[in-house]
Amino acid sequence: MFVSYLILTLLHVQTAMLARPGGESIGCDDYLGSDKVVDKCGVCGGDNTGCQVVSGVFKHALTSLGYHRVVEIPQGATKINITEMHKSNNYLALRSRSGRSIINGNWAIDRPGKYEGGGTMFTYKRPNEISSTAGESFLAEGPTNEILDVYMIHQQPNPGVHYEYVIMGTNAISPQVPPHRRPGEPFNGQLEAEGRSQEDGEEKERDGEKEDLHGEAPEIFTSESVQTFPVRHPDRFSSHRPDNLVPPAPQPPRRSRDHNWKQLGMTECSTTCGKGSQYPVFRCVHRNTHEEVPESFCDSSMKPTPEEEPCNLFPCPAFWDIGEWSECSKTCGLGMQHRQVLCRQVYANRSLTVQPYRCQHLEKPETTSTCQLKICSEWQIRTDWTSCSVPCGVGQRTRDVKCVSNIGDVVDDEECNMKLRPNDIENCDMGPCAKSWFLTEWSERCSAECGAGVRTRSVVCMTNHVSSLPLEGCGNNRPAEATPCDNGPCTGKVEWFAGSWSQCSIGCGSGTQQREVICVRKNADTFEVLDPYECSFLERPPSQQSCHLQPCGAKWFSTEWSMCSKSCQGGFRVREVRCLSDDMTLSNLCDPQLKPEERESCNPQDCVPEVDENCKDKYYNCNVVVQARLCVYNYYKTACCASCTRVANRHAGVLGSR
Repeated sequence: MFVSYLILTLLHVQTAMLARPGGESIGCDDYLGSDKVVDKCGVCGGDNTGCQVVSGVFKHALTSLGYHRVVEIPQGATKINITEMHKSNNYLALRSRSGRSIINGNWAIDRPGKYEGGGTMFTYKRPNEISSTAGESFLAEGPTNEILDVYMIHQQPNPGVHYEYVIMGTNAISPQVPPHRRPGEPFNGQLEAEGRSQEDGEEKERDGEKEDLHGEAPEIFTSESVQTFPVRHPDRFSSHRPDNLVPPAPQPPRRSRDHNWKQLGMTECSTTCGKGSQYPVFRCVHRNTHEEVPESFCDSSMKPTPEEEPCNLFPCPAFWDIGEWSECSKTCGLGMQHRQVLCRQVYANRSLTVQPYRCQHLEKPETTSTCQLKICSEWQIRTDWTSCSVPCGVGQRTRDVKCVSNIGDVVDDEECNMKLRPNDIENCDMGPCAKSWFLTEWSERCSAECGAGVRTRSVVCMTNHVSSLPLEGCGNNRPAEATPCDNGPCTGKVEWFAGSWSQCSIGCGSGTQQREVICVRKNADTFEVLDPYECSFLERPPSQQSCHLQPCGAKWFSTEWSMCSKSCQGGFRVREVRCLSDDMTLSNLCDPQLKPEERESCNPQDCVPEVDENCKDKYYNCNVVVQARLCVYNYYKTACCASCTRVANRHAGVLGSR
């Protein structure tokens, strides 16, 4: 495979190398019109006897999964080609003799690409086309500067691995490389090979014969055997030029002249690593003495055009590529932020991500860091809940809640999250009011139609059982059951006269009944009917009322209203409502629609702060004093009295505004 590539390359070099004006070309010795070419061993003007081509196929049947050694690549090897003969689920791996993994080591499969190892650059290929049957391959120009081992990660039957490389042989001729080139740089498609002694060549040859690579010995091709190949390599070509190739164009006879153009150096490489470019420098020299002379001595039309050549092929040192920090995980207080840190290497003007171990000579930057955009304030509960505002029933209790900074200062509520503010007031249920007085409304009519009378109401003390006074639990402050009323003197008095009530509209429970109501003047023995206008100043008795022929249910009793929760800006007050039967026991027979309200709004008016004429701001910028929290000092409290007072009232909380 590789020998055929060398032969075709040599033919191509002979027929199409760097065509120049006038039909002349530059030989590998950098002379215009020279016919010297580089042989398969990389020797300018060589005869293919200075190297050996080592080739073989690893076909051993493997049984266990894991890494299996395929072949050893010796030090100084060039033109390395390791290729699977068919696509498979196996992987090729490369490791140095010192144990350092280069490709696919430690059960980690690398991506196809370029990898440095053994002093050269290996190209790792893995065809991924569905229709492709080609297997994996390692390709490298060499030369290697240490012994490398090729392995197969065995997972399915071995399809065969073809290996091939070139080593300098016993009759090796040192490559004729111009002095301006450095070892390892390209030279007309070849890399300079390191010379090996005869003993090294013989020893390597003996090792190759002695070590049977799982049943098949490597083939070593010399100058004599390169023209004929074993039958199992039908893809190889003879070193003779095939008949179907176009023969090289005949060189025109050289013109006799004393001076010609010669390459005397290269421009500086565009990069110090990672594959740059440089151009040959041509100078006019004397043909025999090679002494540089002015360019006017040479034909300017024959001066070769410099062509770009790669240089400094070795990759640049790996480096840590640091990404941008992410946003802080918290808007205030201590949070975390992250960034991406990748090991990268530049080659051929491309930045490639490589394994982290390539950056192990550098300290890896941190990928996480703490962050704090601003200091967080938080809600603090300064006091426990107060006692319930009522001894029984439903009341309210309060506690002190403040917004406090992380250094302990009380700050404005706006600096804390209002959605997370703990409640500072809540209802409390002390249970049924077993020791409270329950009252009905006052009766509508006075007990006397004229003169002094009373209006009455029902009073009951709720304890463990319902009874009338005296009871020990409710105390001596029993509400009055009667209140005085006076409808005026009875003689000559104008009053409303009400007739008898009609029958009740229903047989039990709450019904209605009607009666006549007229305006009369009562004399000693008679009544004088007057126009209703005459009695308009008096409250007219109802002409309709509810009636109860017999008990058939219960009625609602309620306590007095509690104090309003706020003195302004809308509060609420509560009372307890119970349904009691005729015998003053708890009942559930009351009409729910007639149940008195247990809660109502109160004090809806706006809060109007008291204006103290003696408390005013003496300076226009008192808002700065408030922001700087200087109101705790007497001087500022007096100079900015109004502003400091407003802040103090606002921070007093809900309790302070009641």
